[in-house]
Amino acid sequence: MNRIERSIEAIVFNSRWLVAPFLLGLIVGLAALLYEFVVKIVEFVVTLRAADHAEVIVGILKLVDLSLTANLVLIVICSSYENFIAPIDPAEHPNWPEGLIGIGFSGLKQKLLGSIVAIAAVSVLEWFIYVDTQVDSVKLAWVVGILIAFAVAMLILAVADRMSSTAARDKH
Repeated sequence: MNRIERSIEAIVFNSRWLVAPFLLGLIVGLAALLYEFVVKIVEFVVTLRAADHAEVIVGILKLVDLSLTANLVLIVICSSYENFIAPIDPAEHPNWPEGLIGIGFSGLKQKLLGSIVAIAAVSVLEWFIYVDTQVDSVKLAWVVGILIAFAVAMLILAVADRMSSTAARDKH
């Protein structure tokens, strides 16, 4: 029975490598975001001279939105690799940013929700810039409601993680 148990354990443990193609796919997605960013920045620069103040701000917000999304994807790639495939030794990579390594699953959830809230906030800002010309109170209410829902979820997750870590410390 011990041999069967070890075999099953080895299969289960080595199945973590099935996550690697997903991470490679996210890297392709990151490259697609870079392409989209380059296209947007070229469009932004070309139309900058004729753009009014609101269009400039919205153009910048769109670039920020793409940047935040790229950062989110990068955090997911690096922390997923480290948490589920193989550990990364910071001593072997002293120049790597701390924000990309050493992120536990709890920290990943918080960073993920924080990034989603920031991305949603950028969308809300875009709506508010054009609120005088494109008033659609139902859509605006949905956008703000979704932002608030993400923010509340992030707050609840942070409180729950803090409570569970405090309980785990108190146990020891």
